[in-house]
Amino acid sequence: MNTAITASRFKKPAKQWIKCAFWSLIFVLFVSWVGNFWWLLLLPFIFDVYITKIIPWTWWKKSKNKTVLAIMSWVDAIVFALVAVYFIHTYLFQNYQIPTSSLEKTLLVGDFLAVSKASYGPRVPMTPLSFPLVQHTFPILNSKSFLEKPQWEYKRLKGTDKLERNDIVVFNFPTGDTVCVKQQNPDYYTLCFLYGRDVVRSRTDIFGEIVYRPVDRRENYVKRCVGVAGDWLEVKDNQVIVNGKPQEHFPGIQYNYFVQTDGTRLTNEVLEDMNISNEDIVLLDNSQAAGLITSLGLNPNLPVYNFPLTAESYSKMQNTRGVVKLVVEPSGILMEDHTFPLGNTYNWTRDNYGPIYIPKAGAVLKLTLANLPIYERIIRVYEKNKLEVRDGQIFINDQPTTSYRFKMNYYWMMGDNRHKSADSRYWGFVPEDHIVGRPMFVWLSLNKDKSLFNGKIRFDRFFKNAER
Repeated sequence: MNTAITASRFKKPAKQWIKCAFWSLIFVLFVSWVGNFWWLLLLPFIFDVYITKIIPWTWWKKSKNKTVLAIMSWVDAIVFALVAVYFIHTYLFQNYQIPTSSLEKTLLVGDFLAVSKASYGPRVPMTPLSFPLVQHTFPILNSKSFLEKPQWEYKRLKGTDKLERNDIVVFNFPTGDTVCVKQQNPDYYTLCFLYGRDVVRSRTDIFGEIVYRPVDRRENYVKRCVGVAGDWLEVKDNQVIVNGKPQEHFPGIQYNYFVQTDGTRLTNEVLEDMNISNEDIVLLDNSQAAGLITSLGLNPNLPVYNFPLTAESYSKMQNTRGVVKLVVEPSGILMEDHTFPLGNTYNWTRDNYGPIYIPKAGAVLKLTLANLPIYERIIRVYEKNKLEVRDGQIFINDQPTTSYRFKMNYYWMMGDNRHKSADSRYWGFVPEDHIVGRPMFVWLSLNKDKSLFNGKIRFDRFFKNAER
């Protein structure tokens, strides 16, 4: 009798066996990719779902209670959708919306990007107990969407490509480990530098609660990778130079300019034709900024504008009726530069920075008290070493040293909107374990300056390649 029952469990239509074989193969390939073969212990459950059916997976379908059928149908669909979304979001793709103008005019505020995690290899979740599609905070509830423990070691699966210089990259914000909820830009460390740590931590009315976020739960940023591991990078008069060679020109790169007219006011039509966003346009108050205007060699009695221009729009502006002079915005003239590393004595600015070495895994760097501030966060935070300076001697893990071997690759990220981008010039290196993926294309684009029926949707940007 029992033998007959057992035999009957295996008498299934060929279609069931084909489904079982297909999903078993997919599962085995996935486990091989992940490299955690303990997951193969779940293979018998796939066999049971399609063939033996010892576990009553769909018990509710036999119920005669319509309420039970309705509720369980929804539960079944929701659970399947959540599992599918979790795996797709974790290992293949995710959506990302451009929130700021740091990459304009290559990517625009309001662009929605499809980001491939498979390109550089998806990270195995470092914070595994987290709600899918929510980065770190549930909206409305304002509560954490993850549990801080357990934390898994960094591991990246094999990707289809490798991160190259000049790629546009989505990554977790490196200095976003500690966050002032009410003031997140500039970051916590810059706020402490400007106002003092005790002030930032005590004035919750101004800075809000201070929270910690693990690597993969930190805010997502998108920038252009201008320097990869092993490069030497420098910025001279706004020109990025890598390993002694000027960076390739990209049409979307723009800088801020002061634009003086002969008294003519620039119209919205002129500025819109050059894709200058309303929030980027500043008309200086000549009575308040006469000193600044004069220092730039401009006439304080005529209108002066400040806004970003690409090379193409710069040429157009030169030939615009009424425009008499354009002056590139000097660094530090509108706000003080606080470049990385904070409090440095290198006299580096937004427009003249470096040279700086971008660490490569396995490379050994000679450490001195002069260059220690540049690599201190890497050694202490990203690579989790104890770092001290005693009587002018550097100690790592209580051992005196004059050199350091890096464990990870690092990258240098900058926005194409060079004068309005909070990037590596202000917070430093991006470790490889912070890399999320590569934007592939724009699938939706909304213009914040337009109404729904007057150009809100930028149809011309649909499926635009996001890499250039």
